[in-house]
Amino acid sequence: MTTTATTPATGSGVPGTAGPGRFLNSSIFGKTLHDNRHVLTVWALATGLLAMMYGGFYPQISADSMASVPEAMRGFGFDDAPSAAGYLQGAVFGLLVPLMATFYGAATGARMISADEESGYLDLLLAHPVGRTRLLLHRFAALTTGAIAIAAVVWAAMLAIRDTAELGTVSVGGFTAQAINLALLATLFGALATGLGAATGKSRATVFGTAAGLGVATYALHGFAPQIGADWLRHLTPYHYYIGGEPLKHGLQLGDATILSAAAAVLIAAGSLRLNRRDLAR
Repeated sequence: MTTTATTPATGSGVPGTAGPGRFLNSSIFGKTLHDNRHVLTVWALATGLLAMMYGGFYPQISADSMASVPEAMRGFGFDDAPSAAGYLQGAVFGLLVPLMATFYGAATGARMISADEESGYLDLLLAHPVGRTRLLLHRFAALTTGAIAIAAVVWAAMLAIRDTAELGTVSVGGFTAQAINLALLATLFGALATGLGAATGKSRATVFGTAAGLGVATYALHGFAPQIGADWLRHLTPYHYYIGGEPLKHGLQLGDATILSAAAAVLIAAGSLRLNRRDLAR
């Protein structure tokens, strides 16, 4: 009788890996990055190009044009627009770029657990020797890596136009500090969406809507709080710790960075705790 040799399956393999990503089959972190590489590339390029485009407008800005900025917009960083750092703090890092980071975190975080649970893939994945906490941490690490990549592209874009756009008064350290805070902001909302999905088992759309909605609400609160004479409300929003310390002018504020990092860690820890106790059966 002829015996056919079989190759034993690797216990640490991640199901669903094929093609160029097969070499990552023992790493949830690597597979998550591989599966999301196209989406991440689009987010990074779109955010970098947006920052570059608005940053490049600075030489065309005059004191008169800045004087015509509505008073309601002063809370979004336009209180010192004539200077290069002030202009970037408002037009670039105070408006669309932080919203892009917020939506990246909410959208990507909603895919980390919720999308797999909704499709039924999570049951297949956890049938292998993959712990729930390990899965969550690897997925979140991949999300964080994406946030760092987006911030790095924005940083490189700003340095690329620094001389031609007359932004030389902003130091490389200032741009670096702002990029770090941008990565932390995206990571925080990624932690919110990832933790929410892990804790509740809600659909991807619900998790994204909740996280993005909270992001927009706190963004508006941070911007409009001065108009209602309630500046203290800004301290309740993540955007205060993202840009309130004016990192373009003063460099990295360790206290602000620590608060953003700690908040993300708490959200992930809470989500992991609940995920390990929750019945995933539907």
